Amino acid sequence: MPKEVRKHKETIFFGLTARQFFCAVIAVGAAAGIYLGLGPVIGKETASWVCILAAAPVALAGFFHYNGMPLEQFLWAVVKSEFLFAGGRPFASENFYYNLLRRKGGQDFD
Repeated sequence: MPKEVRKHKETIFFGLTARQFFCAVIAVGAAAGIYLGLGPVIGKETASWVCILAAAPVALAGFFHYNGMPLEQFLWAVVKSEFLFAGGRPFASENFYYNLLRRKGGQDFD
């Protein structure tokens, strides 16, 4: 099967996939809510910067892909590799043939 056929993603609105569209709608809604809620309190210019900082991660979640993984799978892989399974991984080899000969023959090869 050709690679371009496997990578096909169905678009629903404005050329966006469903994931991208819903993340964009949530980001716009969060930005509008923050601007309308914080605008009178901290000033419109500061509220607009807070909107950008709040909406950017949500919008990023819809468009981010790394090695075929969406953002949440990528973050889970990072957490697992850096925190949960972090640490040294010592290499210890075992010569199965040597151990088998030693057990069968009853003689010591050391």
